Amino acid sequence: MSFISQTFGRTGLPRWLIERIWGLEHAFERARASGRVEDDTRLRIFFVLALFSLFFITLAVGATRAVMFSDAARNAGISPPLGSSRADLVDRNGKMLAANLLHYGLYIDPREIWDQAETRRGLIGVLPGLDAERLERALRGNRRVFLVGALNPSDRNRIHELGLPGVSFEPEQHRVYPLGTTAAHIIGFSDSGGEGLAGAEAAFDQEIRSAAMNGGTVPLSIDLRVQGALEDEIYKAVAEFTPKSAVGIVTDIQTGEILGMSSWPVFDPNKPGKSSDYSRTNRAAASVFEMGSTFKAFTVAIGLDSGVATPETTFDARFPYKLGYRTIHDYHAARAILNLVEVFQHSSNIGTAKLAEAVGPSRMGEYFNGLGLTTPAKVELIESARPLTPKVWNDDAVASTSFGHGINVSPLALSRAYGAVLNGGRLVPMTIRKVEPGAKIESSRVMSERTSLQMLSIMRANVTGGSGKSANVPGLSVGGKTGTGEKYDPAIRAYNQNRQVSSFAAVFPTTGGVDTKRFFVLVLLDEPNGTAKSAGYSTGGWVAAPATGRIIERIAPLLGVQRRNDVGQAIPVEASVAANAGDDQ
Repeated sequence: MSFISQTFGRTGLPRWLIERIWGLEHAFERARASGRVEDDTRLRIFFVLALFSLFFITLAVGATRAVMFSDAARNAGISPPLGSSRADLVDRNGKMLAANLLHYGLYIDPREIWDQAETRRGLIGVLPGLDAERLERALRGNRRVFLVGALNPSDRNRIHELGLPGVSFEPEQHRVYPLGTTAAHIIGFSDSGGEGLAGAEAAFDQEIRSAAMNGGTVPLSIDLRVQGALEDEIYKAVAEFTPKSAVGIVTDIQTGEILGMSSWPVFDPNKPGKSSDYSRTNRAAASVFEMGSTFKAFTVAIGLDSGVATPETTFDARFPYKLGYRTIHDYHAARAILNLVEVFQHSSNIGTAKLAEAVGPSRMGEYFNGLGLTTPAKVELIESARPLTPKVWNDDAVASTSFGHGINVSPLALSRAYGAVLNGGRLVPMTIRKVEPGAKIESSRVMSERTSLQMLSIMRANVTGGSGKSANVPGLSVGGKTGTGEKYDPAIRAYNQNRQVSSFAAVFPTTGGVDTKRFFVLVLLDEPNGTAKSAGYSTGGWVAAPATGRIIERIAPLLGVQRRNDVGQAIPVEASVAANAGDDQ
């Protein structure tokens, strides 16, 4: 069989090409038959050259196309490994939060090194923090090894200019967080391989990778201006009252968007490995606390919504309330018969427990479930913690949880439940994703709009004439509730009065109908210490409420909430409800 037949006879080539090949085969046979061997040789050489030329032209066209039209060309010739490519994270206004930048990995091949001492001096001179032991192992090895990564272009160029044989570089994508510790817990961080490990980096890992392929960004719900004010005031409170930890949250109660989230102590996501697990923990989402009297807002709302009580319903708080084997006392005893609004203003454990007993275990459990207080807060963050709840909803559990004892929830779960109480009665998921205007918001109704309007008025009354006075901001109609929860101490097997979780939950503005744009602010200090300025007290009204007021004063103009000259003392609840209901119409 001829050369061409052996080569192409079984390739499955198209018919027209096979016919051309057989034509050439016959030409070769005719050349041999005529005795012109030189013609046969020329034809064969020409044919082989033609095949090779066609092959190389095809390769050249393919390479040119890849260079001119690939993603590598669009990115200045640098195409990072697919696994490490991540899109930029930005805040709701497009401000940079996280980005991938070109860095370099440094490699050493000891087989090519001429002078180990010179190489050692040169590298340490440019990189004084280089691990000396690791460098020695690389220099004495017998193969090319990775020495250090994440070199910026400046350091890479300085080393390159030394002209050290055996030292080379490879480009790599490196995740950077230009704001350092700002919003670190909500942004999170990723590893060197480009996998999100915490915060938004983990929550939106696949979305961030996909957006990188399309050259897009991933916007988060936070507003850096709000975040900056929130963190600044939280850090001031930490400096003043020296707690173990602290939390600050700002949310849009209509959309569930988290506009700011602060957790102290902080860490630098550029160097997460240099921080402790304690610092890296997002206490707003991943920690649970007994939230104390902030739970009284839920109990009062449930009492109103279930029809068990009205704002004028009275409760006898003159004497401690004996319930089974336990006796419930008031922290600041009013020793009076209080109506429901006054129970809230005086933060009466006695009045709240009696209201909860009237609601009953079954209904209280159902409402707590509906408010999301018995499950992890619905949010994209993988850090969302599961609450610690009563195993059985009996009379004792109802009395305790009515004023925030015997139940531990995350600050994020508390914020979500407050949103439902104050936004017209709709439970919406919390989100760290920017919600576009007009987007449909998933929600479930847990209480009536009327109850929501009543609670707005009651919370306003607590700031103008109750335990939340220090959070009042002239012209902004702030409402709120203090919270001080004693921590259970395993060492003494009892609650320790010297270890408290102090907080303040606030809403603004309280005026307007249920569709009014409103914002929720929570400040929590874990085991704060009283000062001379706080008269030695470390309760929520002394340590958390003032910080909350300062936060609201700073962020209100950023959120489009204008001061009003007609905002003064709270008006009676029913009058406020009637006026606000009219606003909706």
